[in-house]
Amino acid sequence: MTTVSRQTTFNLRATVAQRSLIDQAARMAGKSRTDFMLEAACERAQQVLLEQTVVAPDAARFKRLQALLDAPVEQGAALRKLLRRRVPWEA
Repeated sequence: MTTVSRQTTFNLRATVAQRSLIDQAARMAGKSRTDFMLEAACERAQQVLLEQTVVAPDAARFKRLQALLDAPVEQGAALRKLLRRRVPWEA
């Protein structure tokens, strides 16, 4: 088992309902409350930061990307198989 050395502390105030919800989810995930909350907070922080990331290709790369997007799709067996596949939420 890997031991993680923690160097700082967060102090949070929550409602009883919020703590109960977090505790229930942490138990179902097989994690401690602290590990569950840190994982959830870090995932959300990464999501927020990624949403603010701008990707700006140079003119040549952008032109190449446009050409790829505008090119017709090859109607091969793999595409037909993919399009026939049922998605899990419609099963």
